[in-house]
Amino acid sequence: MSRVIADYLEQASKLAERGVVFATVTLVQPEGHVPQDIGAKAIVTESGLAWGTVGGGRLEARAIEHALAMIARVKLGADTNKVVDPEMIRYELQRDLNMVCGGAATLFYEISAARNWNIAVFGAGHVAQATIALLCTFACNVICVDHREEWLAKITARPNLRKILTADMAQEVCALPIGTFCVCMSQGHATDLPIVRQILQRNQAAFIGVIGSEPKARTLRGTLLKEGFAEDAVNTIHCPVGLPIGSNAPAEIAVSIAAQLLQTRDALAQVSP
Repeated sequence: MSRVIADYLEQASKLAERGVVFATVTLVQPEGHVPQDIGAKAIVTESGLAWGTVGGGRLEARAIEHALAMIARVKLGADTNKVVDPEMIRYELQRDLNMVCGGAATLFYEISAARNWNIAVFGAGHVAQATIALLCTFACNVICVDHREEWLAKITARPNLRKILTADMAQEVCALPIGTFCVCMSQGHATDLPIVRQILQRNQAAFIGVIGSEPKARTLRGTLLKEGFAEDAVNTIHCPVGLPIGSNAPAEIAVSIAAQLLQTRDALAQVSP
């Protein structure tokens, strides 16, 4: 591995761990007198050039400008999980950038895997721990909310995990980003109900899942309907949450829940304008 690639991977990894959205610009096809070799790379963040170079001068200034525009589109679509596709642009240096050296350069722009997918798990029990461990391997932000400090402490800290200790778990719903995928797996119906109620009242979640059995699902839906929630809204609740696969072992339940979240995320991405 070349020193440039090793440096790039190190810098990109540090930014990704911090959740920073960044664009990688790569010189993929130099033609004629171009001030950098093929494969030259630069990293651009919201603050500008963060590392590397694709040639300096007007070419790099244009590259930074375009990368910043792509990053802005990522930020604009953050609540809808929209993906900004990679782009390849060819620049005639004299015609497009008024560079007297002539030649041409093709740049490839690629946005980092920005973690715009937000998942909130209410509860920190055995199934929640297995589910969170799996979800944290995805390009997403995970929030775990519980009122039991000792159970939250059992969950391994990860760069894309935030743990919230609170006596009022339902109140944390108001602070969630729009489009959050919410999964309730607290200590039972009595603690799940206030959380689900708050999620429905706020009406900004992309997914509502509740762990439990079919009898619990009937009780939950019946209670919410009696409280005046619309049937269409109540029917959006996935209870029991997870695809009908695997056993009742926490690790296998976690897989079924993660699979359903991925399935829903991908379906929503297909219908987004």
